[in-house]
Amino acid sequence: MEIAGKKKVLVVDDEQTIANTLSWVLDKEGYNARAAYSGEEAVAVAETFVPDVLICDFFMQGMSGLDAAIQIRDQYPTCKVLLVSGHISMAELSQQAEEKAYKFDYLAKPVHPRILLEVLRTLVREP
Repeated sequence: MEIAGKKKVLVVDDEQTIANTLSWVLDKEGYNARAAYSGEEAVAVAETFVPDVLICDFFMQGMSGLDAAIQIRDQYPTCKVLLVSGHISMAELSQQAEEKAYKFDYLAKPVHPRILLEVLRTLVREP
């Protein structure tokens, strides 16, 4: 459902509790948030939801967060991407993305909601 004036954020994590909780927090903060639980589901949801921002776990079963982010960014070039992971360094995340000619933003898990909101506000303000 389109909510006029609200930035749309797609939150993707194969740990459903994390995706649902972050979506709930973002909704409460004035965003139109939607949760997805796999890379494949994220790509499918993006087709109708068309996110302004994608917050995506890097490591998931099946399609990786990086591959989902690349597909979504290719389809929607203005979508900002924030990859998160608790299993790999931010330098390694950046290197893997840049090897595929993509530059995304990154955060290490666990991410406190306050920090996530600060980063998100910066992303949606960028031209």
